[in-house]
Amino acid sequence: MTCHNCRIETVKAGRAKDGAQRHKCQQCGKRYTDSRERLFGADSRLPEDKTIMIIRCLLEGNSVRSTGRLCDVEPNTVLNILVLAGERCERLLGDKLRNVPVRDVQADEIWSFVGKKQKQIQPEDSPTLGDCYTFVGIDRDTKLVLNFTIGKRDQLTTDSFVEGLRLATAHQRYQVTTDGFGPYRSAIETTLGDRVDFAQLIKVYRAAPEGERRYSPAEVVSTETVVGIGQPDPKRICTSHVERQNLSMRMGIRRFTRLTNAFSKKLENHWAGIYLWFAFYNFCRVHQTLRITPAMAAGISDHIWSVRELLESA
Repeated sequence: MTCHNCRIETVKAGRAKDGAQRHKCQQCGKRYTDSRERLFGADSRLPEDKTIMIIRCLLEGNSVRSTGRLCDVEPNTVLNILVLAGERCERLLGDKLRNVPVRDVQADEIWSFVGKKQKQIQPEDSPTLGDCYTFVGIDRDTKLVLNFTIGKRDQLTTDSFVEGLRLATAHQRYQVTTDGFGPYRSAIETTLGDRVDFAQLIKVYRAAPEGERRYSPAEVVSTETVVGIGQPDPKRICTSHVERQNLSMRMGIRRFTRLTNAFSKKLENHWAGIYLWFAFYNFCRVHQTLRITPAMAAGISDHIWSVRELLESA
């Protein structure tokens, strides 16, 4: 670096708090700091290290307020970083998850809510409040999350989810297994009927005792297989892998934790948290069974991404 005053070369003189290199002019004594491009540019004035720390805390299941306390920032700052990261992850997933060759896809829905539970909804409330389901489609072999859609548990959201699944998968024959939710049948027949063998795995649950209904999962007493399209392989009719993914979501996304006050208050923050999680899951998080990331197993990536690389790639 050249001194602006003396026009001679400076020497290194330590580092600033954010890690940027400091320089000193030996003639006039003026000091300069290397300019560093922030991770989110002009949208955030936080140092890069602190920004990444905030995102990592959120990905490890911390709430917004606990992340703010750990990183010494305001909760609104955490939410701003979350939304910025979610926007980048949306672009990244849209670019990378296209025409992925698959053999066996499982789909399921996981419940959450925004603002208040559905039974507390009033006629004047926003339609974005209340029950909010995340439809998830996962490749059984690579554990890659191919597509997900956020919305109500209805035909409209199901159609949107299946249309996204068609864009994410290559035009080849593969098998799809879902639970017994009725709208899947018409959505898959209309959108994926030319390329899939489709079956539904319907589980019958025993009514839980009154004291266990809130805390314990219901007991499965029987299962029934219903063939929808083609000739699905009976040995591959299963939803266990996508249901295990539901557990990962509840452990990694604080706003999905049951019986707490960490639920999402705004749909925008809920949306951003889910996009950030799935991008991290696909490209950064090493799957314990595969010993690599799902993106590596699917051939989309050749290495484990860091959080910084994840955000810079969008």
